[in-house]
Amino acid sequence: MRIAFVTPEFLTLVRRTNLAGVAEALSKALAGAGQDVRVFLPWTQDVDTDPLGELNPLGSVRVRDGEGSQVFGIAEGRLGALSVVLLDNDAFFGSRHPYGDQDGPYADNWRRYALFARAVLASLAEIPFAPDVIHCMDWTTGLIPVFHKLECLEKEIEHPATEAGTYFAIHNLAMQGTFEREILPKIGIPHRHFRAIEGLELAGKVNFLKAGAEFATVLGTHSASHALKIQERDRGYGLEETFQRRKKELVGITNGIDYEAWDPENDPLIPARFGTSDRELAGKRRCKAALQAALKLDNGPRTPVACTIGRWDADSGFDLVAEVLNQILERNVELVVMGSGSKEIGDRLLTMETAFPGRMRLVEGYNPHTAHLMMSGADFMLLPSHYQPSNPLFAIAMRYGVVPIVYAHSGLEDPVVNLLEDKRYGTGFHFEPYSSEGLMEGVNAAIKAYKEATKWKTVVRRCLNQDFSWEAAAAEYLKAYRRVTRRVKARQRA
Repeated sequence: MRIAFVTPEFLTLVRRTNLAGVAEALSKALAGAGQDVRVFLPWTQDVDTDPLGELNPLGSVRVRDGEGSQVFGIAEGRLGALSVVLLDNDAFFGSRHPYGDQDGPYADNWRRYALFARAVLASLAEIPFAPDVIHCMDWTTGLIPVFHKLECLEKEIEHPATEAGTYFAIHNLAMQGTFEREILPKIGIPHRHFRAIEGLELAGKVNFLKAGAEFATVLGTHSASHALKIQERDRGYGLEETFQRRKKELVGITNGIDYEAWDPENDPLIPARFGTSDRELAGKRRCKAALQAALKLDNGPRTPVACTIGRWDADSGFDLVAEVLNQILERNVELVVMGSGSKEIGDRLLTMETAFPGRMRLVEGYNPHTAHLMMSGADFMLLPSHYQPSNPLFAIAMRYGVVPIVYAHSGLEDPVVNLLEDKRYGTGFHFEPYSSEGLMEGVNAAIKAYKEATKWKTVVRRCLNQDFSWEAAAAEYLKAYRRVTRRVKARQRA
């Protein structure tokens, strides 16, 4: 299958959010599965081209810009077996970052990403490349399905994308790319498409995320249950009606993690290797002892060690964590917290570390060696965010036999099966309501289960057996792409 993979970020080359890691890992996994993948990326100021080796110029394209036009250069490089196509326009991308600077998002992001969308489609003829599927990552690519439909399909022009369908991947529902309606003539979209049903309008604004969700052949989110949740009232960030109307084209796929970077059977950063074959979990016990020694925690093999990693703010749920620190630590639990963020929450964490020597350790910032040691030695992980369907930490935790505790409506309720409701297949604990009391109930449930050593080993081994590899995720994406191509064929027969 030929796949044009369009993204504003790509981990090895440019990273601003965790979308970069998803884009690179998924495209590599698809290529590894034998698919013909071309990654399309805007050549922004902070793109590091060194990993691509010698760049091959492929020409240029001129695209519409209001009443004028803009020129984008096209260059191709290789990242291993993967082809990466850079689209170069110095005024709008080469001299700027993907989204904004220290003053916030660029005011003309609507223009930048409208131009980029047109440049991607135009470049297909110049390369040349005739994709079966155009995979679009989040709001910055939301106009690609629009231009594809309005200017390639409806006008029936000769174009490499006329046989293609589009897959629109929703990575972060909270970031939608909203702009004033006055931009429509400037980006060449007729005003008749400024409507709530099958259009670009939401709450009186032009919404790029909604555009992708409305016009794409198939759209996707982070899990099957998340695909259902976002159709519910107040769960779809204003797009509930769109998701309800397009439910037949809406799929949920859990993203993977890099098992080359995160694998306790081959991890050079941990003191002992372990995995599914270690029936008694002897290697994990050694790692736990090493973690306790390294962070000067009380060295008790039967004392549960909890960990959490993230940004210290309310969005990540650390306000709840700060409220229950006393209760957790008083229950004979050791806690390791890694991250940075709010000074108020950070001061609270530091105070508790001082008050509970040997029971709590604060690791400011991100230290890869300590992160691997934490995963290898911890017993359970707090993932307290209200909404975190794209957070890979739950899968990394399970790979290391760390049992996750997640909010019951966070988007992780599919991959983390609630042990309290399913004793046979449970891999973690759900908590609700979303409050400090709810979180504490989840922690208490984990502590209670931990005390039953034989049953706890069974749960840990169950976590170790989960497959959240990118290879598994790529197989699910290929199924979704086949849904795209079937709809394209049905459209052609109609």
